[in-house]
Amino acid sequence: MNGNTQRSDSTMTNDNTLDRLEKRLEALESRLAYQEHWLDTLDQAVAGQERRLTQLERLSELLQLRIREQHQLLQTQSGGPGEEDYRLEDEIPPHY
Repeated sequence: MNGNTQRSDSTMTNDNTLDRLEKRLEALESRLAYQEHWLDTLDQAVAGQERRLTQLERLSELLQLRIREQHQLLQTQSGGPGEEDYRLEDEIPPHY
């Protein structure tokens, strides 16, 4: 009788351990899938932001070029100082 009890207890302990390990593995797999999903989502967001940043940088360059052209045109029409006297970098930003 004592031998049968030990055998049942041992089997139950192994079953409990196996069940706990299976549940833990399922939880880890679930967390991994969730993290992979968010990693893909974040990767797409970063790629989109990089494209948008590239567009904005190009737009900024075009606007700076347009401002320089307009300034040169105004200087030419008004007979003011030449390009060598004026630099866009010398302008005081509007927040000062």
